[in-house]
Order: sequence, then structure tokens, then C-alpha cells
Amino acid sequence: MPGAPAYRDHGVVTTAATTKPRLYRRPGSWRPAGVAGGIAEHLAVRPKLVRLSFVALAAAGGLGVALYGAYWIVLPPAPDARPSRIPQWLEYVLAAVAAVAAIGGVAYAMPLNGVFVPTLLGCLGGALIWRQATDPERDRWRRLSRTSLSADHEERMGRIRLAAGAAFVVGGGAIVLARANFSAIRDGLLAVTVTVVGLALLTGPWWMRMVSQLGAERSERIRSQERADIAAHLHDSVLQTLALIQRNAASPREVSRLARGQERELRNLLYGDRTASGQLADELRLAAAEVEDAYAISVEAVVVGDAALDTGLSAAAAAAREALVNAAKHAGVTEVSLYAEVEPDAVSIFVKD
Repeated sequence: MPGAPAYRDHGVVTTAATTKPRLYRRPGSWRPAGVAGGIAEHLAVRPKLVRLSFVALAAAGGLGVALYGAYWIVLPPAPDARPSRIPQWLEYVLAAVAAVAAIGGVAYAMPLNGVFVPTLLGCLGGALIWRQATDPERDRWRRLSRTSLSADHEERMGRIRLAAGAAFVVGGGAIVLARANFSAIRDGLLAVTVTVVGLALLTGPWWMRMVSQLGAERSERIRSQERADIAAHLHDSVLQTLALIQRNAASPREVSRLARGQERELRNLLYGDRTASGQLADELRLAAAEVEDAYAISVEAVVVGDAALDTGLSAAAAAAREALVNAAKHAGVTEVSLYAEVEPDAVSIFVKD
């Protein structure tokens, strides 16, 4: 049906989704900037409307020229854009000259000329940092910005508390500055703040990249050490066990014992040694492994449930070990089974040969 909101294919209904194009510049052969074309494509409007908006803002104190130059510097060109005939370095020079001239005119015309220029430069520096960052870095910043608002609380309450705290801090500072004649201190604090923010914007990407590289190097060293430990273990233990298996190939019982012992050792290496965990299941499995190694028999241990060891359970585990030893010594069999079941009010352990 024409105009239907969804398409049907083999009984599966999928909704047609449209994504907004990313904000790029659209330079042409003799249009080195392409700012208006890129913004128009991003907003799905006519380029003429965007150009008229820049002209109107330029007439209102030159702000349109400053914004145009800033967009020219910050926005990257579209990947499929036609190359401009003007060299790229000349484009940046023209954009920077236009932006500086316009910013100076706007700052001179505005009453807050001492605050406007540092604020605008800080915003442009942040935009430049965002543009130069890679996609993984931007994704990490987005996640940090979302989680920092409500790290330990529910998201909505975290945002409300953050907004309320910021309002109290700003209001208190405004009251103090309004009641006291601290004009010199206020100007000094403003200068220090602008300097610190500028340094942070200039050196922030370098510090973040250095921290990220140090973290990656540390992770790589840890992985290399783990690989070296595993390689050393494989060389010292597994290869020795394989040699013993080849030497005792005529004895299936000995081969089985060696293989099962090596299997347990590898499990402890990969998943951690749990023999000292203080749990009944681990104590019973340890007893089965020791009997296997000592008497060259196969012990199948099955434990359902688990409980922390106490005096009674320790005695039960010791009795199970003794039963396994007796079966290995006197039953004359090659396989013994151990079954344990832990219930809320009782523990049952069975040893069969």
C-alpha cells in the first residue's frame, strides 16, 4: 500500500528508519567553506535560508561572521565532498582572520567585553577538542557524562540534586560578590579561572591520551605476564605429563590417572585454586583428587549443593576421604564414585566401588 509506515517481508514487520545526516561542511570548487550547505543538509532545510540567517546575524554586530568562521574551522569536510581549488592552509587562514575580526568587533560592541572573549574562546576550544577526538573517545566522554550525573543514585534524583547544588553554589557566590566591594578580587578570580580553563582545554586531550596510553600499556604488561606464566606452566608441567603418558602407554590405568591429575591442575591454573575456600564441595573434590594421585584409581566426584565447613561437615569430609582410601586399598577396583547432596537440614555422602 502506498505510504504505508512499514514493510512486510516473509511475515516479519520492520519499520523504515531514517537517521539524521552527520554535520559536515560541503565545500565546492569555488566555495571553500561550504558551511551553509552542510548545516542545511543536516537540518533538512534550504541552503538559502541558512545563508540569510548568517547575513542577519552578521548585520547584528558581526556575530554571523564569527559563527561562520568558527564553523569553518571546527566542522570537518564531508567525505564525499568535491575538493576545493583553494589550498587547505589558506582556508584555515581566511577562516581564522574572519573569526578573530568578528569576535573583536562583537566583544568591543558588547558591555561584557571582558568576559565575552574568554568565554567564546573556551567554547571554540571545547568544540575543537571534540572535533579532534576519535569516535571511541567521544563515546567514552558521553558515557562519563551520563553516569556522572547519577553515579550512586537513581538518574532523575541525581540530576535534580546536581542542579540544586549548582544553583545554591552560584547563588551564594553571587550574594557574596554583590554585598562586598571585591571588584579587584573578582577580576583576579576571573582571570585565574579563564587561565585555568584555557590550560585545561589546551592540554586536556594530551593528558587524557597519555592516561589512556598508560592504562593500555599496563593492561598489555599484565596480559604479557599472564601469557608468560601460562607458557612456563605448560612447559614445566603439561609437557612432563605428556612424556609420562607416552612412557606408560601400556598401562591405561596410569594414563588415566596422569590425565585426570593434569586436568585438575589446568583447571586450578585457569580458574583459581579453590582448595582453601572453606566449602564442603571443594573439600570433597580435594579428597577425591588426593586419593586418585596416591592410589592410581579414578574417582568420580559429584556434589549437589554446597555449605560452609564447620565441625560436623569437616568430620563428614574426613570420613568420606577415609572411605575413598579404604576402597582404593582393599576393593581391588579401578573406579570409585563419590556422591554428596547438601540439603537444608541434612548432608548425605555416599562412596561406592
